[in-house]
Amino acid sequence: MDYEVVFESENISYVKLNKKLVNDYLTMVNDPNVANKISHETRVYTQEEELSWVDAKLQKGALCFSMIEKQTGDFIGNIEIMHIHDHIGELGISITPKKQDQHYGTEAIQTLLKYAYETLNLEGMELNVYSTNPKAIHCYEKVGFIQDGVGKTEEDIHMKISR
Repeated sequence: MDYEVVFESENISYVKLNKKLVNDYLTMVNDPNVANKISHETRVYTQEEELSWVDAKLQKGALCFSMIEKQTGDFIGNIEIMHIHDHIGELGISITPKKQDQHYGTEAIQTLLKYAYETLNLEGMELNVYSTNPKAIHCYEKVGFIQDGVGKTEEDIHMKISR
């Protein structure tokens, strides 16, 4: 498939969101093992809702990228800098279940940090992670994030990293 590659790492191409990937996006966000890690109020999304989400992200030029495995062309997940405030970005990442536990999260976060620092000239990154997601917490700590108190809710952890 033809995608608009924005940047790359060893095993991953980071491409602009693409309507051709909507079924992959739906498979990921509607999987209970992903949904319960990205929202406290899980629900099933429709194809129409997902297409609207893609349109909205593309219209506002969101820094949201789909990750494509270079070797196979398979969809891995999405990674995004959701908000930028005072030169600090907010990281969000989700990986489709069949591509989890293959170190793509670590590679993707390290690559996004490099992109954020070198291309966007950001000074750091922060994120919110559910305390019930130890695999994600471990991954974030592995790339250098440190826990920095309570997140958006009492069950969440705020983490940050600086240049």
